[in-house]
Formats: sequence, C-alpha cells, structure tokens
Amino acid sequence: MATAAHPGSPVDIDRLEEIAPPGPPPRPPGKPPVGRLVSLDAFRGFIMIILAANGFGWHALAKSQNRAFAAIANQFEHVPWTGMVFWDLIQPAFMFMVGVAMPFAFARRMAEGSSSGRVFRHVAWRALMLLLWSQVLMSVSDGRLHFQMINVLSQIAFTYFLSFLIFQMRFRWQALAAFLLLAGHWALFVLFPGPDGPFSKAGNVGAAIDQFLLGRNYSGYYVTINFISSTVTTLFGVWTGMLLRRDDSHAHRVKVLASAAAACFLFGWALTPFNPMVKRLWTASFTLFSTGWVLLMLLFFYWLVDIRGYRKPVFPLVVVGINSIFIYSLSIVLSGWLDRAVGVFTFRYTFLGELAPVAQATTVVLVMWYLCYWLYQRKIFFKF
Repeated sequence: MATAAHPGSPVDIDRLEEIAPPGPPPRPPGKPPVGRLVSLDAFRGFIMIILAANGFGWHALAKSQNRAFAAIANQFEHVPWTGMVFWDLIQPAFMFMVGVAMPFAFARRMAEGSSSGRVFRHVAWRALMLLLWSQVLMSVSDGRLHFQMINVLSQIAFTYFLSFLIFQMRFRWQALAAFLLLAGHWALFVLFPGPDGPFSKAGNVGAAIDQFLLGRNYSGYYVTINFISSTVTTLFGVWTGMLLRRDDSHAHRVKVLASAAAACFLFGWALTPFNPMVKRLWTASFTLFSTGWVLLMLLFFYWLVDIRGYRKPVFPLVVVGINSIFIYSLSIVLSGWLDRAVGVFTFRYTFLGELAPVAQATTVVLVMWYLCYWLYQRKIFFKF
C-alpha cells in the first residue's frame, strides 16, 4: 500500500505524473505548464485538510451568541435534509478529483505499455481494495466489525469502476450515460415512493433497498444507491481531466470550466421543484449544483497555481494532496487519540473561550500535516 520512490522515478501512476518541485516551471505565455497538475494536488490537499480537521472544530460554535461565529459554524455541519452548505461539498469534491486524475493515470499506463485488459484489471483491483479498506476503517472507527457501503471510499469504489467503463465510450455516449444515470436515479425514487413521498427521510426506495439487502438502514438517512448519481460527479471530473490533458490555452480551459459550472448551477437549480436538493440521497439537483461549486473551486486553484504560478504558497497543501489516503485513514482511526494526546499539552485552549475547539482542531491537524510532511521527505506515498 505504501510506496517509496527515488528522485526522478514515477511514484504514483494514479496521481498524474511525478512529484513536481514547489517552484513554478518556465512556460510560454498563455500555455499550460508541462508536467504534474500541481493545482489538483493543492485542491485535494485543501479538501483533505478540512476533512481531517473535521471542519476545524467550527461545528461546536453553531449555537454561539456571536452571529459571525454561528454563521461560519453552520457551513461546517451538514444541512438536516434539503439545501446545501460548504460541508456538503467535501465528498463531491473528493469524488470529482478522483475523476480528474483518471485520464492522466490511464494515459500514463498505456504509454508505459499496459494493455487495455491490464488497465481494466488494475481498475477492478483498486475498486475492490477501496471497498475493503473502507470496511476496515469504518469497523475500527465504530469499534465493531460490520459491513457498510456509504462511506466515501466505498462510494468511490463504485463510481471509479463505473466511470472507467463509461470512459471507454465516445464522449456523446458518455454524456448520454450520465443523463441516464441521473434520470434512472430520479425515476427509482418517483416510481417507488415511500409513505411520506419519494424524497422523504424514511421509507424512500433507497432505504427500502438497504433494508432488504442489509436488514437495516444507515444512520443519517444515507442510502447505498447514492453511487448511481454520484458516478456522474466522478464523470464530471473525468471530463475535466480530459480537458486539462488537451493542448489548449489557459483562456480556453478557463472558459470551458466556467461555462460548465454555470450550466451545472442553472440545471441543478431548475430541477429543484421536481427533484429536491438532498445530499443524503445524492439527488440529481444536488449532483449538478454541487458540481458547479466544485468546478469553481478547481478553477480557483488552476488559476492560482497553473496560470499565476504560485506553487510555493500551496506547497503545504500539496504535501497532503499527494498522500490523501494516508491522512484520511489517520483521521478516521487516530483523530480521537491525537486530540487527547495534544490536549494534554494545549490544555484544550480553554483560555481562548469560544474559539478553543477551533484552536484545538487546528493543532491536531497540524500534527497530521507534519506526519504527511515526514512521509513526503522520504518519498513515501500511500496508494492502492
């Protein structure tokens, strides 16, 4: 699972290309840089740090008398059912970035001489490992052995495999497949509504399927069949990766990404009267609207890193972004222990009043960052 690399050797075929130095490379004006897409690593690191820090502890201030603190805190707690806040974008961003890396990774494998069959076996094996590792992490986290398919790694296992199969088609058929996935997901809920309606918290078709297959429902009203529609989130990432691999100018890429974001916002919002925006069911409107925000976030990092050339400022994010599986696993298994251990020396920052949870969570994630940096210095990268 962990790999060590010597300078100048490929270190992670599923992370685009070789680890790039933090300094900007020379490039012709208006043309994309050649080499690793560092903006993707920075974006991935940004998302993973926020996830590992559990929103930097801001959710503890949700009932603060300070309106500014409460407003920020509300962005780091999932909405009860319909709607969207920043915290609801973390998983879509993670799944989207998996898709962005896929065209680069597959192209590199083919260039190294891998056959189509060998690439397929790699994808199938990686999806299986993600599914199994998800079971390990969730079982350790919950303190009991059990099977689930709603953790982000489990969902990625499905969407990664399905997106690979769809990626083999011509683009027009890929787009049609995405449409059919969203339409089919919507149809399932509408044709088999629960007692309180098709998109209700309890009794919807997703909950009924889980009850039938697993004999139980998940807490939080999440459902396994989310992977049907979230595959489209990963597909949007695949299409973005396809765009970024083309020899186009920065201006063209920015125009296409911005236009795609605007279209996602428009169609996602237009669907809400018929298809409410529910992250826990990953409805079609949520899929499109969240993708719009994720595209804008990627666009920001693309502008900052690949257009403006600011690689040194995002280096701390890159350190995490290239070892995302490690920090995610660390946060699931050891975040509680680290919080207690760090708290012995910080006294949990009680002297800071309301901001104590924020300071404590920030300190814990800094420890996690240093562990990632220690691995980075030794060129050790965790992957499947």
